[in-house]
Amino acid sequence: MVSELLLCSTRGTGRQGLLVRALFVVLICSLVPADVLWGVDEELDSIVAVVNDDVIVASELEHQIALAIPQIRDRGMQPPPRPDLKRQVLERMILGRLQLQKAKELGILIDDAVLTEAITNIATRHGMKLEELRTTLESEGVRYEDFAADTRLKLITTRLQTHEVIKNIKVTDQEVERFLERESGRLIERSDVRLSHILVAIPESAPAAVVKKAEAKAKDLVKRLRGGADFAQLAIRFSDGRRALEGGDLGWFPIGQVPSLAERATRSLSKGKYTEPLRSPSGYHIIKLTDFKGSGPEIINQINARHILIRTNEVVSDDDAKTRLEQLRLRILGGDDFATFARSHSDDTGSALKGGNLGWLGPGDTVSEFEKVMNALAPNQVSTPFKSSFGWHIVQVIERRTQDITDEAMRMKAREMIRERKADAAIDLWLRRLRDEAFVEIRLPTAERKATAR
Repeated sequence: MVSELLLCSTRGTGRQGLLVRALFVVLICSLVPADVLWGVDEELDSIVAVVNDDVIVASELEHQIALAIPQIRDRGMQPPPRPDLKRQVLERMILGRLQLQKAKELGILIDDAVLTEAITNIATRHGMKLEELRTTLESEGVRYEDFAADTRLKLITTRLQTHEVIKNIKVTDQEVERFLERESGRLIERSDVRLSHILVAIPESAPAAVVKKAEAKAKDLVKRLRGGADFAQLAIRFSDGRRALEGGDLGWFPIGQVPSLAERATRSLSKGKYTEPLRSPSGYHIIKLTDFKGSGPEIINQINARHILIRTNEVVSDDDAKTRLEQLRLRILGGDDFATFARSHSDDTGSALKGGNLGWLGPGDTVSEFEKVMNALAPNQVSTPFKSSFGWHIVQVIERRTQDITDEAMRMKAREMIRERKADAAIDLWLRRLRDEAFVEIRLPTAERKATAR
């Protein structure tokens, strides 16, 4: 059934087919146990891993392997030998199971309202309504319930990582200043980089012999790369990183969000080149600069605008709000002061105190309905009443300008970039500790255990 479902999901053409294929990759990448995700009856088969008080059985492992193979091929790569693939998939399942156990222990749940909102947002990003997404998924052979279950558990994992790791990350003003001193020039030269990664993991407090063996393995992988071996294929076979099954592809990073270990590589490597083994608490890393993008100064068009907002409720209907604003607009066009009316009539208390002034607004600073109307106005022109998600508005454009916000934008983004960089490293370390501190027993057949231990 799994192979049939997968074939069906990748058979579509056009926008819907591509959407389902993209959504199906979400399922393939899932850390969710197969019996929860797919809702199939678990067969009485052999146990391949014990994870604390839980188990992973052979049918679950085979199920996830079957899903991983098409994903690898979709990326233009060949699946590794079966023992290597089995090891990678099993480790991913173990990490997923450990996170779900931790979330349950902490009482982290995702209710139906939050789940529905998340799936609705996914549908919106693909230009669909929720029911259209449901219909498209099911017409291509992907059960909506399976997709919803996967989404719920991904939200649980994200909330868990926020609770355990991200909320504790602090960024100081000094870090922001140092970041800008070091990176501001490079942010313009290389704005985004795409990285690939191979990790040879080392457990915490590992004896010297284990560390030496890991170092030798990492150096051997670099030697293979110099001999012409494909980076992605080596990552699939030998990497202990979370993105091993994606060929080690970490995706695109804004330059300021690059993990600390890879900072020098992003500045000095040529496209397609890789580092020597780099040591961190997690083990030895080989970083490849797959690609990069450059950018120049950030110039945007800004509008200084003011508005009057009337919200609807049980007492004020849409017609009431629209009529009141039409009357105010006529009086403003007749010479009355916009700011005075904003102070006395606007339900946006924050801007009302400033005569309705919203300050300088750039692209994306307001909701789309508001931005569309505002962009169409000439200076000093007052719009007709229009509706947004906040209520009914009239808006007046005071003036326009073209602004170089390169320095301002980099400063505004620096704090979040540093936080993202810290979060990535902290989550990796937290997952490694979660794995090291758990009781995990691999029960693959002896031959397969030896193969996966190479």
